[in-house]
Amino acid sequence: MSGGLNTQTEMEYCDTHEIHRERLQKVNEGMPDEEEISDLSDLFKIFGDSTRLKILFVLFEEEVCVCDLAELLNMTQSAISHQLKVLKQSKLVNSRRDGKSVFYSLADDHVRSIIAQGREHIEE
Repeated sequence: MSGGLNTQTEMEYCDTHEIHRERLQKVNEGMPDEEEISDLSDLFKIFGDSTRLKILFVLFEEEVCVCDLAELLNMTQSAISHQLKVLKQSKLVNSRRDGKSVFYSLADDHVRSIIAQGREHIEE
């Protein structure tokens, strides 16, 4: 097959092999280090679970306890607690004790922004 459009994968590719060093240098200068890439990858994995997303959507509206989340999402408290632990370790949610209850809330508005941008992207 010669250049242009590859009909099997519908991907375009170069007709020649030419390295554009100035472009690569610019990219390398702006590229995060491996640790930051790994941390970002881990963060986005957190958003890859539908239960965690549902929990975050609940927390957009109201601070709630594990019992409330379990009732609302029709899940066990144990399952909800496990997901909240993951979200808390990732610094996406905060907790506070009030008597015998522990209430969860969004850690900050960044969480809302990340999900809002994701929603905008899929709606395009």
